[in-house]
Amino acid sequence: MKLTCLSKGSGVHDPPCHVLELCGFRLLLECPIDLSALQLFTPVTAGRQLDAAGFIRAVPWYKTTKNLHRWDVSLIDAVVISTPDGMLGLPFLTRNPRFSAQIYCTEATMRIGRLMMDDLASMHSEYVHFYGREERTDFPDWLGWQELGRLPLEARKIAIGEDGEDLRCWSPLYSAADINGCIKKVQPLKYAEEAWYNCTLLLKAFSSGLEIGSCNWQIKAPRRNVVYLSSSIFESAQAIGFDYHSLQGPDVILFSDLASTNDLQEDCKSDLNKDAKDLHLGNSSPKVTIVDDGEGAEVLMDNCESLEETDKMNFICSCVIDSVRRRGSVLIPIGRIGIMLQLLEKISDLLVSSSLEVPIFMISTTAEQTLAFTNAIPEWICKDRQQKLFCGEPLFVHVELIKEKKLHVFPLLYSSKLLLTWEEPCIVFAPHWTLRMGPVLNLLDRWHADSRCLLILEEGVDAEMVLLSFKKLAIRVLQCSFLSGIRSRKIFPLLHMLQPKLVLLPDDLRPLCTSGWNTFSLLFYSVNSTVRVPNQLKNLEGHLMTDLAFQLQPKRLASKEMAIARFCGKLILRKGNYLLVPPTKPLNLSRTRLLLWGYVDAIRLLVALKDKGLSCSIERDESAVSQGGPECVRIKVEENAVIETSTNRTLICTEDTAIAALIQEALCCACDGI
Repeated sequence: MKLTCLSKGSGVHDPPCHVLELCGFRLLLECPIDLSALQLFTPVTAGRQLDAAGFIRAVPWYKTTKNLHRWDVSLIDAVVISTPDGMLGLPFLTRNPRFSAQIYCTEATMRIGRLMMDDLASMHSEYVHFYGREERTDFPDWLGWQELGRLPLEARKIAIGEDGEDLRCWSPLYSAADINGCIKKVQPLKYAEEAWYNCTLLLKAFSSGLEIGSCNWQIKAPRRNVVYLSSSIFESAQAIGFDYHSLQGPDVILFSDLASTNDLQEDCKSDLNKDAKDLHLGNSSPKVTIVDDGEGAEVLMDNCESLEETDKMNFICSCVIDSVRRRGSVLIPIGRIGIMLQLLEKISDLLVSSSLEVPIFMISTTAEQTLAFTNAIPEWICKDRQQKLFCGEPLFVHVELIKEKKLHVFPLLYSSKLLLTWEEPCIVFAPHWTLRMGPVLNLLDRWHADSRCLLILEEGVDAEMVLLSFKKLAIRVLQCSFLSGIRSRKIFPLLHMLQPKLVLLPDDLRPLCTSGWNTFSLLFYSVNSTVRVPNQLKNLEGHLMTDLAFQLQPKRLASKEMAIARFCGKLILRKGNYLLVPPTKPLNLSRTRLLLWGYVDAIRLLVALKDKGLSCSIERDESAVSQGGPECVRIKVEENAVIETSTNRTLICTEDTAIAALIQEALCCACDGI
């Protein structure tokens, strides 16, 4: 087994990407695109270009996963996706005629990912309408060194990377036909549903709690049980919580929760000072702060993160109400569906309790489909919301808001119906979180100089850089980081609860490991390096088919403790199990040479040789014992043959073929055989 980390990502919208080589197959884990790189391009609003100083004036290209271009797509056997953001780069692969891999994700991830792709393609068309279609599709002018040299240093690093390798990561956006072709190659799964790849690898998805439909993966091979652990949240207000109980007892855990790396490193300093018991980590000898089983379960199940998120949501909503009371509008380009739905629910409740009548707009080409989908998937959401279904209530509040005409959903900003409904101040949910495309640009252009208005951004975008295009900026900006991974204090209690034999951790988490314990071993991985994972299972387990078992003719050995049988079968692999089946052509075992079994008794062999008419003499080799070796007995046969036998081997030396044949017959009489 080998692991190659292609990219550690840059947050929840750009998850880490790996290549896992298992049982001769290559699995690509996630295929995102780095949408934060769009900040290099000049935003376009209502048919005009905003201030373009220091930005690229062209139709945007999109930055695919770093180092993925180094891999031949024809050598990828399967793609495993855990979140909708992790599949946005798939059409770049599937449109390649050499790509033939099977793609696995949950049904909800596929549906939401498809909507995100469609919305991205729709927003991208605004650039195409403004600049026109590009004539060159191989290498645009703005990727030339002369044009890149005009960019600020930080922007140039985003474009080409530290070593210039990122130049090969840029690609023109896919088309609607590419999206359709991509979705056709996806095999959607429900949680805990089994999917076999090539009758060898068994894949099962279990909820990670990050988003609706997001998951962790259990990948079982004939001699290896691997858990791929992506960004996870123990308790979610929308999605089913983190199902870690179903992931217990693997051989290997690939820990890929890097969305909160900065938080983990900050928490490490304080966690190391807490009183806890040290456990030893195999051969790696690092030190980790950990608790026992009972305390570990309490640590995993506490709701500190949920309370922090609730406080954060309440603060955001209070800022929204404050702006509305000042007659200012609020713009919310949040990209995470779960966070968007939660904000919508809390803001609407607070408006009612504050006796404020302010219209809420949701503007996106896929908004109506997204809202309809989220209200029809009870099996993918948390238990509290499932209970609403049994009570006859809608799963999410947006259903009632639309009926009461408090929430207005439109596909386009400049539509006649929207203009008739439009009223300010208002609250608008609109893409895109990068502030480089979508309805958010036109609204930001309208409100950016109004200090009464509020812009709510999520972490992952450089607010200072993306807002440079808007002169006389007076709008209030609130940038928030939402929970998107496992907190540092819960990492090792979780791993201890899962009881793996070995854990693959990113180098970023090495500071957390400060003492060793014997529960599991650690291996660390870094970007663009391959880690070889040792196989701890030395034996191969197989199953004998019934048809072949009935053909066995066991022979009991002289010791009476064991019976053995000889047979000829064909070894095949079926659904992760090795099976022995009858051969296509039956073999006549009576004509095959006898196979001898066990230790050669020198006295019995001497008697058998004499029965064959051979003159023999026996002596013990004392030199072998004096040198610490096993006792050796030497039998001289006639004048030109010698037999040396010990507890672990028997050596026969002769040049006479006739005597060799007689010695073989004597051995067959003296030893057990089949």
